[in-house]
Amino acid sequence: MSEKEMNSYRLTSMEEPTDQMLATLMREVAEEAKRKGVEATDKLFKRLDETVALRKKEWMQKRNKIVK
Repeated sequence: MSEKEMNSYRLTSMEEPTDQMLATLMREVAEEAKRKGVEATDKLFKRLDETVALRKKEWMQKRNKIVK
């Protein structure tokens, strides 16, 4: 199935998609979902790293005030 045929098909049309169309759609959706999941995980861990670094800095400042 050509890319042009895939791009012209709409699930809301009255004709049933072929098995090949459905397989292609499902593969593309799965790939996008995986990509978005990886992006979300990366974003989460980046924010966690930033938060940990900030908290360490805050605690070191508090510790230094107590020690002095």
